[in-house]
Amino acid sequence: MSKLPLFLIIALVIMWVLLNGTLSLSSVLFGLLLAILLALAIARLRPVRPRLRNLHVAIALIGTWLVDILQSNLSVARIVLGLERRHEVRSGFLDIPLELQDPHGLAVLAVIVTSTPGTSWAGLAPDGKVLRLHVLDLHDADQWIDFFKQKYERRLMRIFE
Repeated sequence: MSKLPLFLIIALVIMWVLLNGTLSLSSVLFGLLLAILLALAIARLRPVRPRLRNLHVAIALIGTWLVDILQSNLSVARIVLGLERRHEVRSGFLDIPLELQDPHGLAVLAVIVTSTPGTSWAGLAPDGKVLRLHVLDLHDADQWIDFFKQKYERRLMRIFE
C-alpha cells in the first residue's frame, strides 16, 4: 500500500464534520474511514504525486497572489465603473511560452489566473508549452509576459520542479 496523503485525509475529515454539524465520536470515526477510502481510491486515479520543494516560496507566492487579487479587483472595478481615465482600456490575448511542465504546477497556475480578476485562462497548447491568456487591460504584451513569468511561473517552478 502506498503512503496515504495525510493532508487530504485531514481536510476530508474536517469537511465531513463541518457538513454534518456534529463532533461526535461516531461522526469523526466514520469521516475518518470515509476519508481513508477516498484517499485510496484517488491514489489509484492520480498516479503522479506532487513533489513540493521550497515551501517558503509557496508561502510568499500565496501572499503575492492575495495582494494581486485585491489590486486586480480594484483595477477591474475602476474599469467597469468608467473611472479609468488615464489611458484607453484595451483587452487582448497573449500567448505566453511556458517552461513549467509539472501538471500540479500548471493546475495551481490555472487557479491563480482564473481567480485574479482581469485575466482568464483561454487555453493551453496540446504540448503544454504555450498558455493563451486573456487580459482585460493589456498595453505592453512583452512587459506583461515578463511580469507573468517572473511573478508566477518561476516561483511555481521552484515549488514543483
